[in-house]
Amino acid sequence: MQALNYIESARAVFQIESEALLGVADRLDAEFNGAVERILNSTGRVVVCGMGKSGIIGRKIAATLASTGTPSFFMHPGEAYHGDLGMVTPDDTFLAISNSGETDEVIKLIPFLRNNCNHLIALTGNVQSTLAKAADCHLYIGVKEEACPFQLAPTASTTATLAMGDALAVTLMKARGFRPEGFARLHPGGSLGRRLLRKVEDEMVSTELPIVTEDTRAVEVLRTMTRGRLGLAIVRRQTGWGVVTDGDLRRAIQAFGDALFVKSACDMMSVDPVMVPVGTRVEDALILMDERKIGALLVFECSDVVGVFKK
Repeated sequence: MQALNYIESARAVFQIESEALLGVADRLDAEFNGAVERILNSTGRVVVCGMGKSGIIGRKIAATLASTGTPSFFMHPGEAYHGDLGMVTPDDTFLAISNSGETDEVIKLIPFLRNNCNHLIALTGNVQSTLAKAADCHLYIGVKEEACPFQLAPTASTTATLAMGDALAVTLMKARGFRPEGFARLHPGGSLGRRLLRKVEDEMVSTELPIVTEDTRAVEVLRTMTRGRLGLAIVRRQTGWGVVTDGDLRRAIQAFGDALFVKSACDMMSVDPVMVPVGTRVEDALILMDERKIGALLVFECSDVVGVFKK
């Protein structure tokens, strides 16, 4: 039995689906502009609806819209027909997905949407379909062929639908002037949310700070650093602040040898360490640390050190 060339099979899928996307892009027209304008001018949400594979793609489109500045949620058409339509307000825009444009569960919702004065945007692969004709704006997502060799499993058509949803979301982002700060606000649990929304005081160590004076002997400085577990000791000077880091300690050992233990903090500290005020964004603190190639910052309020921020 001859071995199958799996890579060629995969490449054929990519070829078919990439051609499908280019075809959809070439057919974009004023209907897309109309859909964007209707959503921008709406005071409500975008309600995305689809059945089967279209529903799965619809969930992703709704999630992308919601996380990029366009309030949106997904509604299953079966559940919608049995009570969930109560969540749809007249201010909402309804985005219905059906490749055939004849999906029964979706078509049944059209009378309600008309009566409720909702703008209907349809994504279909059939311009003559019931859904396409009923829509205020029709976005054509038809493809020449599916990647499935039997032309049964939605493949190229679902890819085209997903890409159309992304095109809507990204266009709306740009039209709204949506910024990374907005994305971070909607994703507070992610790394971007941390960097852009949180302040250094939200993450700094502020209790039992390892503070010593200039006259503190080296042995006690070492003990204080060990207890603090921050890799440094903060030195309170007569004027300003200093810091003794692990690096400072290693350099002091090289410089003084056994005589280190009769030395004091002032003999090994770095003066005027890098400091940031309370209220500094984590993003700005991290950039500063990268620029200065340091692993910790002192955080101050008025003239007092109130915490240590680390990566």
